[in-house]
Amino acid sequence: MKVSVIITTYNAEEWLRKVLIGFSVQSEIDFEIVIADDGSSPKTKELLDTFSTKFKYPILHVWHEDDGFQKSKILNKAILQSNSDYLLFTDGDCIPRKDFIALHLKEREKGYFLSGGYFKLPMNISELISDEDIVSQKCFHFSWLKSKGLKLDFKITKLTHNKIFAMFMNWITPTKRSWNGHNSSGYKSDILAVNGFNHDMKYGGLDRELGERLFNLGLLSKQVRYSAICIHLDHARGYASAENWANNNAIRSYNQKHKVIKIDNGIEQL
Repeated sequence: MKVSVIITTYNAEEWLRKVLIGFSVQSEIDFEIVIADDGSSPKTKELLDTFSTKFKYPILHVWHEDDGFQKSKILNKAILQSNSDYLLFTDGDCIPRKDFIALHLKEREKGYFLSGGYFKLPMNISELISDEDIVSQKCFHFSWLKSKGLKLDFKITKLTHNKIFAMFMNWITPTKRSWNGHNSSGYKSDILAVNGFNHDMKYGGLDRELGERLFNLGLLSKQVRYSAICIHLDHARGYASAENWANNNAIRSYNQKHKVIKIDNGIEQL
């Protein structure tokens, strides 16, 4: 297949269901879904079984036992199980627009990774989005969101359907072209070359740390923030802590100062 879509999840079946509906109506169908499951209950497996006939290829459910926040490890395990040489990473709370995969494939290029973003929704709209709203793509339109009570501001331009405007905004946006776990893609060979995700990283910046090492490897990045569109469903962040952020920031600072490419504790250690 052209691309492996790696989706992280942890005990969030309703949000993951909406995300999978979004992937079931993609304009590009030659892809596989790899679920990177950081220890969910059997309910997630039951959900995935209901989608078994919705995609061209079987869904790969990569799971390990719940041992706290181990996102880096489950991502690396998912990479090892993937069957494509190009990998697209997103989260189980980000519903993709129907051209999401097609855009990533169109923009992929050797020597680069793609850096995307998301449009964040409040909890009330996250909850009321129905299957039909996703299939019809209503939930990606300004008018629909406004009708549900969303206060529109400049951030709504992230959902533009105008390709020329999207290209212009990708060019002028000051947002860093970092690796963002909810919407980034790259060649598997590049990710393996830096030893994948860092197992020493907990919640807070682990995705960007991977991107920083890819930069040290010599890669550049393309901004697709206004082209590869997904909407982010609201949720709590129970793993955030000042201690984890301090530890992660120290790792990133060291790696940047010393131009670290390949970390010691990553995919090769599995």
